[in-house]
Amino acid sequence: MKDYKPRILDTILTSKLEGKGAILIEGPKWCGKTTTALQQAKSVLRMDNPLEKEQNLRLSKLNPLRLLNGDTPRLIDEWQIAPTLWDTIRYEVDQRGEMGQFILTGSAVPPDTKEITHSGTGRFSWITMRPMSLYESGESTGEVSLRALFDGNLNVDGVNTLDLDKLAFLVCRGGWPQAIGLNREPALQQAFDYFDAVVKSDINRADGVNKNPERVKRIMKSYARNQGTQIANTVIAKDIESNESLLINEDTVQSYIEALKKIFVVEDMPAWNPNLRSKTAIRTSDTRYYVDPSIASASLGIGPEDLINDLSTFGLFFETLCVRDLRVYAQSLDGCVYHYRDSSNLECDTVIHLRNGCYGLIEIKLGGNDLINEGAKNLIKLKDKIDTSKMKSPSFLMVLIGVGSYAYRREDGVLVVPIGCLKN
Repeated sequence: MKDYKPRILDTILTSKLEGKGAILIEGPKWCGKTTTALQQAKSVLRMDNPLEKEQNLRLSKLNPLRLLNGDTPRLIDEWQIAPTLWDTIRYEVDQRGEMGQFILTGSAVPPDTKEITHSGTGRFSWITMRPMSLYESGESTGEVSLRALFDGNLNVDGVNTLDLDKLAFLVCRGGWPQAIGLNREPALQQAFDYFDAVVKSDINRADGVNKNPERVKRIMKSYARNQGTQIANTVIAKDIESNESLLINEDTVQSYIEALKKIFVVEDMPAWNPNLRSKTAIRTSDTRYYVDPSIASASLGIGPEDLINDLSTFGLFFETLCVRDLRVYAQSLDGCVYHYRDSSNLECDTVIHLRNGCYGLIEIKLGGNDLINEGAKNLIKLKDKIDTSKMKSPSFLMVLIGVGSYAYRREDGVLVVPIGCLKN
């Protein structure tokens, strides 16, 4: 068995257990939810254990309290298989009157919530877990800390050890714990296995409706081609028609994408809405992203060499990798990640906005002086649009790059930071 690699979520879970009776960890399959929960659980119930599944399902209806007996925190793994447990856990938390009683993990939203009568407000706390960031997997040096930047320490310094070939491999391998440390080909195969599992079975768990595997493949391919954009479902349908020779309507696209969201395969990014000096209209459509870039590469059947030979596509997939890592890091700072685009087509790839109102503006570029200069120019332009009489000034402006030797601060104040140097 592999040694456990510490996760940023470890400290979040510890803190949540001190303040709530039950914690729900959600996220895609294979991202490490159960393994992380087991580090703090004192007993465990595995609802998907094939040897006990039917018995556990019967007990969940006849005597659910029996399933909750055990040392605490008690882990209920894949709880959504028996949704009736939710209300029982909520009731038991009230009866015990103590914190840190249960950890629930799940890789899908329950398809049928009729048996859940209480939201869990006040008793439950929710945590979203994602595949590993480069800092968690050991591929980022962590010399530049987002927390330190928000604290005002902007004199960044760091050495990037990732070259273009290594970066292409990391995009296609993804942040799946099972892939970390494997030889090159087995590591790359993990994402293809994940894609196959989604297409053949996992997507059907979202709503209990069997879906056409070929349609799932075509929609996932189109999603991969359109990462980092705000295109509508009608455009995805047309893209599938033109590239995949398959007629599909907007409603079908919508239903399949909603299913992918319910099993945490895709995680779109909402728009940021700052106070501006001008009356520029802000576009509010979500930006399309997979939860991990390797799902996109597997969807298109491509590998690292293909990305090296198509730097435009590489840039889009690299952006998805950065968004994944920024989400992991921001979560530990009580922050969320947004995008910005207005009617003048001024864009900012990511905005990390913390609960206390602080925020940082980040443009993502694969590398190269021209692209870095372009990103810095956009950041300064957006900064100048923000009405600082109504909200704080940005804590930092950053161009987040893939290829580049060092982290440094430019004369205009914009930070240039390789993803291989960043941590939370």
